[in-house]
Amino acid sequence: MLFNSYEFIFLFLPITFFIYFYLNSKRLATASKGFLVFASLFFYSWWNIVYLPLILASMLLNFIIGNSMTQTKEQKKISKKQLLTFGIVGNLALLGYFKYSDFFITNINLATKSGFELLHLALPLAISFFTFQQIAYLVDSYRGETKEYDFLNYAIFVTFFPQLIAGPIVHHKEMMPQFASKWNKVKNYRNIALGLFIFSIGLFKKVVIADTFAVWATAGFDNATILALFEAWATSLSYTFQLYFDFSGYTDMAIGAALLFNIKLPINFNSPYKAIDIQDFWRRWHITLSRFLKDYIYIPLGGNRKGNFGTYNNLLITFLLGGLWHGAAWTFVFWGFLHGIALVLHRLWQKIGFKLWSWLAWLITFNFINISWVFFRAKEWEDAVKVLGGMVSLDNVVLHPMLQSKLGFLTQYGITFAGMFENISGSKMTIAWILGTLALVLLFKNSMQKMKSFTPNKKVAVFTAFLLSFGILSLTKVSEFLYFNF
Repeated sequence: MLFNSYEFIFLFLPITFFIYFYLNSKRLATASKGFLVFASLFFYSWWNIVYLPLILASMLLNFIIGNSMTQTKEQKKISKKQLLTFGIVGNLALLGYFKYSDFFITNINLATKSGFELLHLALPLAISFFTFQQIAYLVDSYRGETKEYDFLNYAIFVTFFPQLIAGPIVHHKEMMPQFASKWNKVKNYRNIALGLFIFSIGLFKKVVIADTFAVWATAGFDNATILALFEAWATSLSYTFQLYFDFSGYTDMAIGAALLFNIKLPINFNSPYKAIDIQDFWRRWHITLSRFLKDYIYIPLGGNRKGNFGTYNNLLITFLLGGLWHGAAWTFVFWGFLHGIALVLHRLWQKIGFKLWSWLAWLITFNFINISWVFFRAKEWEDAVKVLGGMVSLDNVVLHPMLQSKLGFLTQYGITFAGMFENISGSKMTIAWILGTLALVLLFKNSMQKMKSFTPNKKVAVFTAFLLSFGILSLTKVSEFLYFNF
């Protein structure tokens, strides 16, 4: 089930909300928790019920392992380290089987000229997210930071539907006290108003902004055989903005929906395209993933405790694995490699002590991010080469015919006058959308800043109603969120 669908907005969400708080009002705490788990699993199964046993088995196994690690020494038959190793290997094996089997088989076939058949497994929805979340739970249990003796509580932690499919990636210790609080079991009208406000912003981001850019990005990456200079830049920038507004839109809707139930999910985005260096970007982009990579990969590898060379190696390994987590393709690995190298270079630059003007630092950072997203989006290397080649090609410059009367002399330099964005189904509005969206991300407060300064009043109510109505009226073509593919 999608957040941006009629059945979620008009049926699932309101029905779940009213039944949950009705059960709590009757002081049926266990029943309300059980219902929320049931509703979340129904939400998950809407995509494909075949994979429901998979998430149930994964939850049960991780709960047993995590619970075993909290037992006393006298109760244990296996050491905590062995349990942790078994749990992590089991989670990664499950993820690897469904997500990476065909990737490894393809590369083995290429390397050894073998003919192993591909498995063509469908990727179970949310497997990357609930795997990471449960690995974090196991590591926290190993460290003695988590204790959970109730499977129903653990099931809520894993399956809570607002963050189940694509995050944010949450910790057990930041979620369970909220579910246990008696104050969170009664309707909070301020949270309801705030939740609807943030949800409406997320819906607008997704169906109005992201889905508009999706048309040009898809045409440029997947359909066009050749891209002129401006078409290539429009293609890359369209995906840069599509990805941000698609994923941050999802996160806003998740945060908003969770607030209806008095649950506060962690911030996942903080105006990442305002970043003035690559480290700043990763402090702002997919914050909960950055936290996971730092706490459970980078630091265990040694972090910055093993000298400069060790630090650089750890950064590179962390981001190579981060790239591979996003998708089973060398383009994702290369994307991770680019960001790892960029972070290494950033640290070297800091040691030198030189500083750039803020506007220049932003320009370099933004263009690096935009270019690296090309590899993130490309289905094949050839698609990335096509877009990047067009972005640097001065041999294929096309200007709009309206400029020919004043700039006609440029034809002697190989510049032609025709549809500037013909190969990506664009128009003059494409330029307006790109420039307008760039101004939006740079000059205005983001949704999380608005959440902190939120004050319920008529102006906010009208704004919320406008965004929600406009978003619902734009649901003529329901599209999945990009991170559902990861």
